[in-house]
Amino acid sequence: MKFDYHIPTKVLFGPGKLNKLKKEKLPGKKALIVISGGTSMKKNGYLDRVVGLLKENGVDSVVFDKILPNPIRKHVMEGAALAGSEGCDFVLGLGGGSSIDSAKSIAVMAKNPGDYWDYIFGGTGKGQAVTNGVLPIVAITTTAGTGTEADPWTVISHEERNEKIGFGLIPETFPVLSIVDPELMLSVPRELTAFQGFDAFFHAAEGYIADIATPVSDSYALKSIELLASNLPTAVSDGSNLEARSNVALANTLSGFVESTSTCISEHSLEHALSAFYPELPHGAGLIILSKAYFSFFADVVPKRYKEMARVMGKRVEGIPDKEAGMLFIEALGELQDKCGVGNLKMSDYGISEDEIPKFTDNAFDTMGGLFERDPKKLSKEDVINIYRDSYR
Repeated sequence: MKFDYHIPTKVLFGPGKLNKLKKEKLPGKKALIVISGGTSMKKNGYLDRVVGLLKENGVDSVVFDKILPNPIRKHVMEGAALAGSEGCDFVLGLGGGSSIDSAKSIAVMAKNPGDYWDYIFGGTGKGQAVTNGVLPIVAITTTAGTGTEADPWTVISHEERNEKIGFGLIPETFPVLSIVDPELMLSVPRELTAFQGFDAFFHAAEGYIADIATPVSDSYALKSIELLASNLPTAVSDGSNLEARSNVALANTLSGFVESTSTCISEHSLEHALSAFYPELPHGAGLIILSKAYFSFFADVVPKRYKEMARVMGKRVEGIPDKEAGMLFIEALGELQDKCGVGNLKMSDYGISEDEIPKFTDNAFDTMGGLFERDPKKLSKEDVINIYRDSYR
């Protein structure tokens, strides 16, 4: 019952909230707008709307539009150089988790010397301290998956070293302002809606069984899981359903709160190792592939917590022994994945070979080993190899 609570982000949540950008107090007068290298922000008119609303608010902007689905160090450095040369005094991430994560990392490097990997802990990172501060960050999310609008974390890959590592500074890399407008999510394709929704789900589930979970993070996590279980299949099958989209968006933001009050655990380490070597693998898809084998490993360790997750997912658990009810969570998880059309995903779908599993295992411990310390039960390398193998088949 001991915890610290500090989430310094102002969140504007709900349909139509993007329009408040034209009147909201912003942290500067010139924004570097960070978007993906894809077409959706421009094709759907979101970029033009944001540029126009900023202008109404007396804020100039310049656009950096190279971000990849699994963002890379090179683009962080390029974005930071552009922010400096253009005199930008804050960074605005517009899009999904990759754009907002990149905005956070760019905000760090716009004010600090050297290479981004100089400041990374894990892998070949040098772990240097960030001494010059961080540009303010604004997040406008158009997807519901990472919760990055409500946490300080950013995940970037080193494109030359197969290292995908999380980083963050508290409170500096929390966005000062986040806008979560579900109307911007209506155009997300079905498959990506499922992948992103399960990313949010696992942020909540991992945070709920982590050994530093608190009463606050528990409340956020269970509500997020409940909302996703009830609404994600509808959002996947009928993307125009604004109520379902809103509930999934709320679940995602709550999962961001979970990451800010608890933590992810080693499922994310295992997935980062996969997508570090296979950047075409969507993060959420990798988590889905691993999830049933991974969560089965802990079912007998925290059965009461599994029982609670099963309950909020709609399973009847009254009168059932904790350990038996705990396994109902794995059953509910599989059923939810089937409803969303992602229950049969395999590593081989993305060209991954079973022979590579020892390499992924070493990478997971080397780059994101700290998350293993928060697991409810210690995982050995042999355990991780078995989880990968069980997930491969």
